[in-house]
Amino acid sequence: MNAHVESFHDPATSTFTHVVFDGEGGNAAIIDPVLDFDPASARTSAASARRVLGFVHAHALHVDWILETHAHADHLTAAAWLKRETGAPVAIGRGITKVQERFKTLLGLEDDFPIDGSQFDRLFDDGDTFTVGRLAARVVATPGHTDDSLTYLIGDAAFVGDTLFAPETGTARVDFPGGDARKLYRSIHRLFGLPADTRIFLCHDYPQDREARALTSIADQAQRNIHVGGDASEQAFVEMRLKRDATLAAPKLIDPALRANIRAGELPS
Repeated sequence: MNAHVESFHDPATSTFTHVVFDGEGGNAAIIDPVLDFDPASARTSAASARRVLGFVHAHALHVDWILETHAHADHLTAAAWLKRETGAPVAIGRGITKVQERFKTLLGLEDDFPIDGSQFDRLFDDGDTFTVGRLAARVVATPGHTDDSLTYLIGDAAFVGDTLFAPETGTARVDFPGGDARKLYRSIHRLFGLPADTRIFLCHDYPQDREARALTSIADQAQRNIHVGGDASEQAFVEMRLKRDATLAAPKLIDPALRANIRAGELPS
């Protein structure tokens, strides 16, 4: 069954939030929601999440899931806010426990901060299945950018998180703790094995001379992605990725984002 998808762009963080649903008046999942954050005042706002929720209400949708492709380092998640509004469970990959373990020390979190993923309602493993109304869904572990990176296959759509960017932009960085360029290359080539008609929905787009777009295709990525397309070898990719990552600045919201996102969006005291 083909999935209906509505994508919402947050220009402040170049992030796409997706609502995937099985039809008007049906069931939906919200993927990678954004909580607005002003670093100058350290204040949050749910304006972006309200826009998503407005679409849900306008189409009389029941939210079955709030899905995170990974614990983002470039924006705060609105998962906790949306859970309070909808009652839907929040899910992420089981690799979040490794992310929590690393960042508990790096961020100096409280001694009793749990690193078992218990802040989330569901921890997905590779190959797990679930449903969004009449849509069949499957989890594909795609580590490399982070330990907990997942791709959600829902109907005929794949939501790849930060694993892939637009073909002319390339791929995600791997210099965060737990990142691994070889794992990322293999994860991407696993995605290239999906059916040719699978639609690929991105979490980010960083265009230079066009409007941001959320949708790409397996064929386009396999042929044109500037980092892994064509006949790019694993070793060449690893060398390119490590050299490139050495020049990148840290995401400007990495500290507040990770403090919130490894708690499923609940803000620390």
